[in-house]
Amino acid sequence: MSRPEPDPSLQDEAARAGWLYYVGGLTQDQIAAELGVSRQRAQRLVSRAMAEGLIQVRLNHRLGVCLDLEAELCRRFGLSRARVSPGLGPGADPARAIAPAAAAELERVLRMSEPQVIAFGTGRALRAMAEQFTFADPVTHRIVSLLGNIAPDGSATLYDVISRIAEKLNAPYYPMPVPVISDTPEEREFFMHLRPVRNVYNLARAADVTFVGIGQMGPDAPLAVDGFVTPEALRELQSVGAVGEIGSWVFDAAGRYIDSPRNALVGGVRVEPGQTKPVIAVAAGPAKVPAIRAALIGRIVNGLVTDEATAAALLRDI
Repeated sequence: MSRPEPDPSLQDEAARAGWLYYVGGLTQDQIAAELGVSRQRAQRLVSRAMAEGLIQVRLNHRLGVCLDLEAELCRRFGLSRARVSPGLGPGADPARAIAPAAAAELERVLRMSEPQVIAFGTGRALRAMAEQFTFADPVTHRIVSLLGNIAPDGSATLYDVISRIAEKLNAPYYPMPVPVISDTPEEREFFMHLRPVRNVYNLARAADVTFVGIGQMGPDAPLAVDGFVTPEALRELQSVGAVGEIGSWVFDAAGRYIDSPRNALVGGVRVEPGQTKPVIAVAAGPAKVPAIRAALIGRIVNGLVTDEATAAALLRDI
C-alpha cells in the first residue's frame, strides 16, 4: 500500500512559486492556477522565495552607467578591478544588492586553473556573497581566514564566511582559531605564537587573492554593534580619527592604520597597503562611503565590488 505524499511545506511552495515566476516566466495568475492557490497567496509565495534566498536572480547584462562608474573608479583610485551593481533603492540592504556581483567575482577566481590560496575577511557583505555564489566543479584551492573567529563571549563570530564557502566547495579551509580581540597584548602574542595559528597566519599572509569587507566607524559601526568594542572605546577611536576598519584593524581618512593600543589586540593578519596581488573589497551603502574612500586612497585594497549609488558618492568631490 503506497503512502500518501506529504503536504508540501511553506518553503517548498515558495520555492516552486519562485521557480515558476523567475525561471518559468509564468504570471502570478498562472502560478495561482498551477498551485491551486489564490492570486494573493501566489504573490506572497513569490515574495517569500526571494526574501529567503530560495531563488537567486543574477543580472547578466552589464548596464552602461555601471560600466562607466567601474572605469572611473579604476582610473581615479588605480584599481585593478571594479564591479558596480545597480542599486535597489533607498532603504534596501546594500549587501543584498552587491551579493550577486561579488559572487560572480568569487566564481571568476575559483575558475583559475592554478591552485590558489584565497583569504577572506568577515562581515555581512561577504556573508551575502558566500550565500549567493554557486560552483559545481571540484577545486584545489585553499580557503583561509584573515582574522580570529572567537567573539568576546567565547562564541563563534556571527558573520563567518570561510566555513560556508568551503562547505559549498567541499574544499579544505583554515580558520584562525583565536579571539578577534584579545584582552591584552600579551594574550594576543600567546595566541598568535601557537604553532597551528602561525601556520594559518602565514598561509593568509601569502594569499593569492583576498576578499575583505569594510566597516564604518560611526554610531552603527559593526565593531560596536557586534560587541567587539564598547561605546566608550568607539568614541575614543573616533576621537583619534578612525573612519573605517578592515578585519578589525582601524584606519583613518587617509587610509593609514591608526597607532592605537586597540589595534595591537587584533588577532589575525593586517592587510598591508600597496599590494600587487588582488585585494578585493566588497562593500556598499551611504554609511560606508568615508571608510571605503579611505581604504581606496590608502591603497589598502586594489579592487572593489559596490553598488551604483556608493560608486557615484565615492567619485564625488575627488
